Amino acid sequence: MTDSFDPVEYNRAAWDREVENSNMWTRPVGPEVIARARAGDWSVVLIGHRAVPRAWFPAELVGAEVLCLAAGGGQQGPVLAAAGAAVTVLDNSPRQLDRDREVATREGLAVRTVLGDMRDLSVFPDASFDVVFNPVSSVFSPELAPVWRESYRVLRPGGILMTGFLNPDVFIFDATALDERGELVVRHPLPFSSLDLSEQERARSYGTGPIEYSHSLTGQIGGQLAAGFTLTHLDEAPHHADATGRYMPGFFATRAVKP
Repeated sequence: MTDSFDPVEYNRAAWDREVENSNMWTRPVGPEVIARARAGDWSVVLIGHRAVPRAWFPAELVGAEVLCLAAGGGQQGPVLAAAGAAVTVLDNSPRQLDRDREVATREGLAVRTVLGDMRDLSVFPDASFDVVFNPVSSVFSPELAPVWRESYRVLRPGGILMTGFLNPDVFIFDATALDERGELVVRHPLPFSSLDLSEQERARSYGTGPIEYSHSLTGQIGGQLAAGFTLTHLDEAPHHADATGRYMPGFFATRAVKP
């Protein structure tokens, strides 16, 4: 990669391609999901396919200002809007935001969409939201400290940050052996980024997908604490799509509160 390489621009184009390729996280929810959400029967995910406990959300979601952070794709945002929240979706991919607008138009929902980098929420004033909802996407950000600082800033006192992230230990394994043969071949020291690979190997292991960064638990959980959050809940789940799920949690989820 050259010195002028911009991972945000690269990942923007990569996620636009994922929409074209119908990645599972780019497929909008159907009318039946929205109908159930309007009737009070709703759920959203932070990690894998595990529904976030309803107790993690405010007791009254109707009218709550929710920022779905790096969470485009026509999934969580429209569901929360149908459940009564005032939803803003910020995402780096225009095509992912198209998915949210598609569902909002189809279902008559009010969903605000904003194109941007999850590290820079300067478009939002201080204390703008009651909830920041961030499903697994920090893996695509080169750094985390600005994400947690900005999330803290835009939340109101008592506001909730919910985030899902990859267990960094999954990155020690060779991606090709894992994906193609289900073999756990230890290869990479941590921290790891797919940028560490040659272009040829990155294409073989990651295709045209986005650049990924392992990020330590210190950066994930410790970073939230350093930003001022109080951690209230921690959950974990196996990775639903690879062989690591037989042996270890591939995902973590946290709930934290701004005092």
